[in-house]
Amino acid sequence: MLAAIGVLLAGYGMLGDRSIYARSLGINVNLIWGCVLAAAGGLLLAFGTRQRRRRSETVEGNRAEARVGTEPR
Repeated sequence: MLAAIGVLLAGYGMLGDRSIYARSLGINVNLIWGCVLAAAGGLLLAFGTRQRRRRSETVEGNRAEARVGTEPR
């Protein structure tokens, strides 16, 4: 959600009216903060995906260990 709002804000900063930035000394605040939000959202998404991948590997490893321990001899 954070990345999506960042992309929308950055898009507005790129395509919007340039005259509204006269009050901010010509600095395109929407573009800057849109990029910051998009980067933060992408970073959080990457961390979440990484954590999910680690958990699934751990669960699969635990299942394999449980099967090995219950095999008949």
